[in-house]
Amino acid sequence: MNRRGFMMLLGGAAAAWPLAARAQQSERMRRIGILAALAKDDPDMKARLAGFRQGLKKLGWSEDRNVSIDTRFAAGRPDQFQVLSKELVALQPDVILGHTTPVVAALQRESRAIPIVFVSVSDPIGSGFVASLARPGGNLTGVLQYEASITGKWLAMLKEIAPGLARAALVANPKTTVYDYFRRSAEALAPSLAIELVPSPVENATDIERAIESLARASNGGLILPPDSTTLLHRDLIISLANRHRLPAVYALRSYVAAGGLMSYDTDQVDVLRKAAIYVDRILRGAKLADLPVQAPTKYETVLNLKTAKALGFTVPPGLLVAADEVIE
Repeated sequence: MNRRGFMMLLGGAAAAWPLAARAQQSERMRRIGILAALAKDDPDMKARLAGFRQGLKKLGWSEDRNVSIDTRFAAGRPDQFQVLSKELVALQPDVILGHTTPVVAALQRESRAIPIVFVSVSDPIGSGFVASLARPGGNLTGVLQYEASITGKWLAMLKEIAPGLARAALVANPKTTVYDYFRRSAEALAPSLAIELVPSPVENATDIERAIESLARASNGGLILPPDSTTLLHRDLIISLANRHRLPAVYALRSYVAAGGLMSYDTDQVDVLRKAAIYVDRILRGAKLADLPVQAPTKYETVLNLKTAKALGFTVPPGLLVAADEVIE
């Protein structure tokens, strides 16, 4: 090779080196932590995390190439929230995905530096996670689960399927969900539907059984189950009691209806996790949390179990049937 050819080759290599270095840098392994409130084998949790991974993949993140994901599952056990938060924060991930209010509260106690993207959180301001939805501040942002007015939809669904409904018990554990957030809204909206709200805070299976049987002793009662890891842990008991006493019940999660519950109305949680993946991607690429306002959900799902409705003697009105995104027969 002559001198001119050698110099051109050397110059080309020198010019290419920064590009190669930048490419290598951009492909360095990043680390995501996930703390889920539900169990690893929970069907809803599996579907949500699959949606999250699909969202990451569309954005260029691959677990065998440029990102590792450490996932911990609390399996509905509040005593595990802080333990697993500490364990996950110790791994020093670049960003953490936190699922549900008590999980995010535990993560926040462990770190005020690692960016945390939350999902399944209904009242991030009241919970002290963000200063405002538009400008979160701190190290947290994410996708809102519900606005408080969703309780009006749950009450309206009960009234549609049971026009004589006079009372509705709000059943959840104040220690594992933002109970007062839902209670205040439901108490404000219930009178317009001629419904008396019956606050029914619970902490365990005994409380749940007592609350539902108390409601069943009088006629024209119904149940509202907002999202809550405690009541989800006792899902089969709740469905059994509701069906035994022929109480109309509206649940915040589809899994209740799939297991024999009457009906549910919820945000599309798989879509929420895809939105969360977009924020995780932006953080991994250098975005500041101050530039990432809390997002509102855009897709909702109504699920009906016609078999349960027939067994309980309820006639599903045409409007509710037409509005259903899924009908289980």
